[in-house]
This record gives sequence, structure tokens and C-alpha cells, in this order.
Amino acid sequence: MTSARTLRAGRRTVQLHRPDKVLFPADGESGGESGGQSGGDGGTKGSGGAGHTKGDLADYYRAVAPFMLPHLRGRPLMLERHPDGVDGPRFMQKDTPDHYPDWITRAEVAKEGGTVTHVVCDDTATLLYLADQACLTLHRWTSRVGGVGGVTHPDRLVFDLDPAKDDFGPVRDAARLLGELLDHVGLPSALMTTGSRGLHVIVPLNGRHDFDDVRAFAKDVAETLTQAHPEQLTTAARKKDRGDRLYLDVQRNAYAQTAVAPFSVRARPGAPVAVPVAWEDIDDPALSARRWTIEDAVEQARTDPWAGLLRSGRALGPARRKLRALRG
Repeated sequence: MTSARTLRAGRRTVQLHRPDKVLFPADGESGGESGGQSGGDGGTKGSGGAGHTKGDLADYYRAVAPFMLPHLRGRPLMLERHPDGVDGPRFMQKDTPDHYPDWITRAEVAKEGGTVTHVVCDDTATLLYLADQACLTLHRWTSRVGGVGGVTHPDRLVFDLDPAKDDFGPVRDAARLLGELLDHVGLPSALMTTGSRGLHVIVPLNGRHDFDDVRAFAKDVAETLTQAHPEQLTTAARKKDRGDRLYLDVQRNAYAQTAVAPFSVRARPGAPVAVPVAWEDIDDPALSARRWTIEDAVEQARTDPWAGLLRSGRALGPARRKLRALRG
């Protein structure tokens, strides 16, 4: 059993404590320590029958960092931590503890009655430190500190396609419908598996609209689709009102709400990963919400499935006018 590993990231050194700690037990096993070896910088391999360890998690995040960090820089994070692995308690952490190193970027943002200081992951060293804290999943704000309109003006709009059952067919169908509607109103969009059950459809914005404006537009888009396909889709927030319909969730577009960051690991068996995909992949029978894990997500990242799609943010005014005309 290894008590610690020293990891270098640029000019920083990060201590990874208990790297053999099993965070993702193999099927039928419980968490604990493993004698397995973690993978290298080029990717990760599971530790045999012992599942995936903290060392595997750190190696994955180091390998995927060049692809992941552009989606994290400047964004306040909510950290999903599982110190005892996915079978143990979950901690959703917003505020940054005092003992975190000074070199980790922080963002103090307003909340009702005060402020909260979030972690911002700007570099590989921070990503490795968060892995040492057993942070499995990074949930990011849709706005950036220092963005065009600041933290109150998002530069991403997110539709979360949440199926009533763990069935990817309705997700695939809803993604096609949503993508076609966004194309019709002149908005580019990108597709991402969530590593859980559904897909995220992400629209790049120019950062000049506030959260209320963005959420209102997202709601209008969702309602347009649900009115056209009432047997398949719903915007009902309460599960009991959805029936077997897929939920078009736009609530992540509110202030202080978050969405899982691209290439984040999810706290589910097998260590699945939220992975960007190209729109043509929607027709691939092998595609599913948990298609990639920490063992092969880096390979998908190298294909550059979004290919700069999110670099040019759009204004919502022209799209809103086209949507209104479509709705009559």
C-alpha cells in the first residue's frame, strides 16, 4: 500500500495521499485499498479486480487536463466529493476551505445574505489537488469571472435532456429535435454525454445577456418543442407530472446553478465520464450517456469532437425573433 505519491504539474508539486484508495469498486466488491498500479500520463487503466483508485482518478485528470481546462478556466465550481468512494457519503462543496493552497484560484460571488468563495480550476495542479480531495465531479457555472459581462452574464446556455427511464432512445430523439430547432433559429450547438443518463445540448453565447434573459429564452425553446411533441417531451419540474416523457431541463441556466463540466468523472459504477461528441455521433448505435469511462475518454478528447464550435458566442436577439415567428 502506498501512503502518498508526489505529482508534478508545471512549477507545482501536489501530494496525492492514499493513491491506492479504491473510489470505484469493481462489481460486487466494496471500497478499500488496492495493490493495483495506476496508469500513466497517456491514459488510465483500472486496477484489475479492485476497480478504480484515487491514483487512477488523478492520472486520468492529468491526462485529460489539456482538453478539460479550457472548459473550466474562470468558472466558479461546485465540487462533488466522495472521500470514501462512490459507495460512501457525498459532499457537495461550494465554499473553499481555508486549508486549500494559496495558489488555487478563488472567486467570491454574491449569494442571498452574503457571498461564497468558489474554487476556480485554472491549471493542472489544481485539478490534481482536487483529485486528492476525492473530488470526482466538477460542476461549473455557465458564466466566467472576467467574462464580457462578468459572472452575472453567462456565455453558455445548457439544455439537460433527462429521460424518465434509463433508456437512451428518447434522449437521442429529443436531441435531434432540439438540434434542428436551434439550427432553425440560427444558433450553433454542441452535444455532450452526461456520464449519467442523458445528454447536454450547449449553446455558446456572447456573454451580454443576464441569467434571467438566458433562462427565459431557454424556457421558450423548450416550450416550443414540448408543444409540438407533447407525448414525448415535458418541461414539468415535478417528476410525478412527467409520466414517461423526457424532461427538457433548463433550470441550469439560472444564477448560481451549475452543469457538469466536460470530461468530468461521474460518481457511478465503472467511472463513466461526461464527454463531448459530434452531432453525427447521435446516429451511432454505440452512443450512450455512459459510453466513455476514465479508461478511454482521453482518446475521445483527442478527436476534438467540438472542433472550435463554442468559440464564437452568439447574441440571442436574432434567435428570439425567429423563434417568435415560428411560434406564430
